[in-house]
Amino acid sequence: MLLLTTGILATHAVQAQTLTVLHNFTGGGDGAEPEAGVTMDQAGNLYGTTSSGGAGFGTVFRLAHAGSGWVLTPLHSFAGGSDGAFPEARVVIGSNGTLYGSTTFGGAGASGTVFNVRPPATACKTALCPWTETVVYSFQGGSDGSHPRYGDLVFDRAGNMYGTTYDGGQDDGGTVFRLRPSDGGWTEEVLHRFPSSMDGKGPMSGVVLDAVGNLYGTTFKGGQYEAGTVFVLHPSGSSWTANILYSFKDQADGANPIGGLIFDQSGNLYGSSADGMSNGGAIFEMTPQLSGNWTFNVLFEFANPGGNYPCPGPWSDLTEDAAGNLYGTAVFDGAYWNGSVFKLTPSNGGWTYTDLHDFTGQSDGGMPVGGVVLDAQGNLYGTTSAGGSLNLGVVFEITP
Repeated sequence: MLLLTTGILATHAVQAQTLTVLHNFTGGGDGAEPEAGVTMDQAGNLYGTTSSGGAGFGTVFRLAHAGSGWVLTPLHSFAGGSDGAFPEARVVIGSNGTLYGSTTFGGAGASGTVFNVRPPATACKTALCPWTETVVYSFQGGSDGSHPRYGDLVFDRAGNMYGTTYDGGQDDGGTVFRLRPSDGGWTEEVLHRFPSSMDGKGPMSGVVLDAVGNLYGTTFKGGQYEAGTVFVLHPSGSSWTANILYSFKDQADGANPIGGLIFDQSGNLYGSSADGMSNGGAIFEMTPQLSGNWTFNVLFEFANPGGNYPCPGPWSDLTEDAAGNLYGTAVFDGAYWNGSVFKLTPSNGGWTYTDLHDFTGQSDGGMPVGGVVLDAQGNLYGTTSAGGSLNLGVVFEITP
């Protein structure tokens, strides 16, 4: 594979933005320490998870407009048993309008779950009416996989769900799985078990589908240089064939991707690495070639804060707008090393990096593990896992 560095502008642009904290987490019923971003419905409501708080094992919440402000409503509080514990991924909205997500621990096998949360069947008569949670699948911690981490679930057109587990499978290398609707329930199929370090190991993020049903993702570890990989799974009859598209070298390309991949309209892939020996991670583009190979280009390298922070760069998927701009967060980047929100704009064959906000770790939040989403007006929404009034994280909005 070819490693290229595009024209990166040495001077970072600074753009006037306004950050507003929409909610300060308290550690009570609203939860605490969100490690995932938020999902927006067509009405502009925000849905998310917290990794702790509630009954002690995390929550699912909704944040909705109320006059000139926002009101947070807890939808489910995880009890830490068979219902799951410690969600680290976003919830996604299924075709039936209900929410699907995963927990890293808990469930019948104590190795994580995939869950569904939906409004109660009967009308709610109280101001705080919990939604109904159903466990779609409980990981047993063996060949079926164990501990789904930060990756969003994704649906195909047939209504099947796809995701990853960080370990379990073969030699604890993690899995890619599919859940099929079956007789009112769901059946799990393991599509791939990462069998060796050279094959990649430990996917932290989810997968993305192309138009013909191939699955693309990243692994945190493994590959030729033991610094993580980009992989593809091709359906082949009743089985799937895995290929490594890129092995991170722990050089200008960075190392240890935690976030997943996104496609643009031309079929190019974009993603990030979270760490690196010579930098603090990087944003990259992968472009398909007629030969079937892919070229790998570094778009931007993050600063390395003296090696004091593990994986200081982006931990989440990027977001692309209609103009082709990329948006994301970095966990320990920024002037205060408490994280940042950034924008990358294609410009004259290169990319311009714009720093939209540097978190201070104080009232504005800190350590944005999750990514951001855009509304129709170009406003950005996300979460931080720390900072805020009680240092338990916030939900924020950034307006141009």
